Amino acid sequence: MAVREALLDLDRDLPGIGERLLGALREAIAQQRIVPGTRLPSSRDLAADLGLSRGLVVAAYEQLTAEGRLVSRRGSGTTVAPAPPPASVVAGSPTPVPPGRVAALRPGVPDLGMFPRAAWRRAYERALTTAADADLDYTDPAGVPRLRGELASYLGRVRAARTGADGVVVTTGAAQALSLLGRVLAARGLTEVGVEDPGSAGIRGHLLAHGLSLRPLPVDGQGAVVSALGDVRAVFVTPAHQFPTGAVLAPGRRAELIDWARRTGGLIIEDDYDAEFRYDRDPVGCLQGVAPDVVALVGSASKALAPGLRRGWLVPPPGWLDAVRQAKSDADMGGSALEQLAFAELLASGGYDRHLRRARRAQRTRRDALVAALRAHLPQARISGVAAGLHLVAELPSGVDDRALAARARAAGLGPLALSELRHGGDGPPGLVLGYAAQTPDELTAAVAVLASQL
Repeated sequence: MAVREALLDLDRDLPGIGERLLGALREAIAQQRIVPGTRLPSSRDLAADLGLSRGLVVAAYEQLTAEGRLVSRRGSGTTVAPAPPPASVVAGSPTPVPPGRVAALRPGVPDLGMFPRAAWRRAYERALTTAADADLDYTDPAGVPRLRGELASYLGRVRAARTGADGVVVTTGAAQALSLLGRVLAARGLTEVGVEDPGSAGIRGHLLAHGLSLRPLPVDGQGAVVSALGDVRAVFVTPAHQFPTGAVLAPGRRAELIDWARRTGGLIIEDDYDAEFRYDRDPVGCLQGVAPDVVALVGSASKALAPGLRRGWLVPPPGWLDAVRQAKSDADMGGSALEQLAFAELLASGGYDRHLRRARRAQRTRRDALVAALRAHLPQARISGVAAGLHLVAELPSGVDDRALAARARAAGLGPLALSELRHGGDGPPGLVLGYAAQTPDELTAAVAVLASQL
């Protein structure tokens, strides 16, 4: 079946068209209504056929590529990935991932079993019993004042951020924070954003969905190459722990980036996505604490607690705050007051800090187990990005097709990302991005043995 025919029932007039396009493509591929090997129309052509913005189609293609359902190669277009091989031909294949479990080696997801249920229950019960009737009314779209105050205190203490409660906007995760900034950027006529290359495919998709074009910034051992910004007026960076390489933005480049923003009137979007997890290096303060006038700090509890909690925050520069607050009001009129009060209680009681200390100890042990397993089973891999975070990079020998390897690994029940899938067009060595947060050391060791069997 042609791609266009598979999408005939897509109603463009209903809300959430981007998510419904993604779901329709995912379902058509899963049911093989679009068969493996099918070459998809270009994003421009499919957008024109469906009457959608090209950014929505690009975001869907990139997400499905990251999931291993599509394969994108320069000069060859985008095709549906090959069907997984039968289980009998996958050497060392584990049993399928049970529902509710995270695929081994999948980056970006914490150990959901470590969620502090007892502490969260106590925090929620206290929020429920102490909340005034007025707290159950529509909230300030920027968030419940108590949570904004606790976040301002926490970010100042742990990340050296500079803000008061009034400067914090509570979001339903980092994705919403980025969406709010995307709206404001587009409204101000800033149509191009610098992005790290390699970098998050999901972030690129969010920016493209708001009609923004992207300018890739090469990344080396000192982080993003700031001199490549040129005449853009906004940039997205992960300076404390670059995704996926793990590089820390060097002091000279931090100063260069801030100078660029102040000189041009530009905006720095700082994603502080997993800064709480560090093992073999000193903490790196956030850029916002040095230049709050030009940096929008984005963060969430998705890596520290659980992505399903949908708790995030955004600290925009003062000159952007009113526009961001208006965008938040337009988006959802504020989130759940009780859940915000519960998170505030968890922060105030010290429960969040205690959980992070426990999680750091566990993640250091898991990191060490993954490194040891890679050295034993994949000695040819060059390991980097191990000093902090919840993932590392295993660079592979030249000539290895990392996308094909990642696809075979996913068919075997694992969840790695191919390094080349995260590039925006730049060249570089093949490799895999491997998460270690969601499995025990023994499970990680077994997973690497399976991974090695797919090489």
